[in-house]
Amino acid sequence: MAPKVLVSDKLSETAVQIFRDRGIEVDFRPELGKDKDALAAVIGDYDGLAIRSATRVTPTILENAHKLKVIARAGIGTDNIDKDAASKKGVIVMNTPFGNMITTAEHAIAMMFAVARQIPEASASTHAGKWEKSKFMGVELTNKTLGVIGAGNIGGIVCDRARGLKMKVVAYDPFLSAEKAEKMQVEKVELDELLARADFITLHVPFTEQTKNILSRENLAKTKKGVRIINCARGGLVDEEALADALKEGHVAGAAFDVFSQEPATENPLFGLPNVVCTPHLGAATTEAQENVALQVAEQMSNYLLTGAVENALNMPSVTAEEAKIMGPWISLSGHLGNFIGQLTDEPIKAINILYDGAASQMNLEALNCAVVAGIMKTVTPDVNMVSAPVIAKERGVKISTTSQDKSGVFDGYVKVTVVTDKRERSIGGTVFSDGKPRFIQIKGINIDAEVGRHMLYTTNDDIPGIIGTLGQTMGENGVNIANFTLGRSAAGGEAIALLYLDAQPEEAVLQKLKATGMFQQVKPLEFDVA
Repeated sequence: MAPKVLVSDKLSETAVQIFRDRGIEVDFRPELGKDKDALAAVIGDYDGLAIRSATRVTPTILENAHKLKVIARAGIGTDNIDKDAASKKGVIVMNTPFGNMITTAEHAIAMMFAVARQIPEASASTHAGKWEKSKFMGVELTNKTLGVIGAGNIGGIVCDRARGLKMKVVAYDPFLSAEKAEKMQVEKVELDELLARADFITLHVPFTEQTKNILSRENLAKTKKGVRIINCARGGLVDEEALADALKEGHVAGAAFDVFSQEPATENPLFGLPNVVCTPHLGAATTEAQENVALQVAEQMSNYLLTGAVENALNMPSVTAEEAKIMGPWISLSGHLGNFIGQLTDEPIKAINILYDGAASQMNLEALNCAVVAGIMKTVTPDVNMVSAPVIAKERGVKISTTSQDKSGVFDGYVKVTVVTDKRERSIGGTVFSDGKPRFIQIKGINIDAEVGRHMLYTTNDDIPGIIGTLGQTMGENGVNIANFTLGRSAAGGEAIALLYLDAQPEEAVLQKLKATGMFQQVKPLEFDVA
């Protein structure tokens, strides 16, 4: 059955057609974006939801989203999506951070010009029939110092454009390396130095607890007298009350804002002040950008629903289409390993330790970690998936550690999972053979070679004669066919295990017959989600 996507905001017809061309059923209903009750009533029918800013994805909407796998926002901001609720529901949240980078950067440059030359006020004055040529004395950008707070994707483009305008560029970004700064031809500085030196300051960081009011009243006081401030990133990065005071006092010469702490912004401390340029969140509002993000969101959602590729996800590691092809069997293996050990563990888990060897260590380990944890958690929370599992594990205080190592054995690569409880540790290892099928290769340190089946039976015993006969006879007498049979032991006469791949799961009465023989310490039926 083809995946089904709902578009609840205005996307271009070209983007909608991409879904159809990829074989995805799509309903284009932009009127639902502003009708939360109507959206809640229909969302249960869809695998994917494509939105812009009008649709608010609340916990109530998600409660009704029984099939939903992915929400994709055409644009950068995802403030209109409850990402915590989506993660707990197991729904991937994507955005399109690259489709409007140039447009937003260009808007910041345009706003810088506008405030430098007082263009909006001069235009309004001239339209009013006044000729106030001497009133609007501006400043040049050439040879001025631009302070860029946040030198990532958009900030980097602003740096490049500013250098083209012959500005001196200093950048504050904790994640900007000295090598990258040199390549960008900008000077990396600390925030206080940027504040003291910059003639213009432009912000290009996300809104977080760390960046909230990064231009506070205290930091605004550290700026150079006559500075001009541009914010086309996110509302809440600047203390707007403090900035308004600094403008009135003449310490700040001008400001240009496209974003505000409260939006829609019908009133704000900056409104009505001289040499303050305000636009209604137009950073991404160009024909090209709107088309780009719409096309990108359609491609990303289609890729995920059809191939498992995860791009620009905010609550799950990204997996490219190429990675998905290679990693698919390894993700499946990781899930089976976690599921195996989860089915054997009936006490609270304190820690999950994952070892990646050889070829496995070169893969996207974050994604493999998610698969392992999801497999473990599935035993107690059947609806868990790779998105929600890490959230649940964190809530329960489970510590997850990862170790990587070079090839150390006969296999090109393998994964070993160990869970720690108050009573014991359990471990299982597995690999992927050249046929792309996962195999269990070690349980409790005992080497085996077992194919993964939907129905399996795991037993432990002392290494004594008669185990194979007892298992085979008991299954045969009760009409249970054995598809595959794997044995392993620590040493002759030592601890031994058996892993049976069955055509059907034996009834409880059959398991009791095995236990009644007194030959087995553990008899455990296992179920695996095998396609």
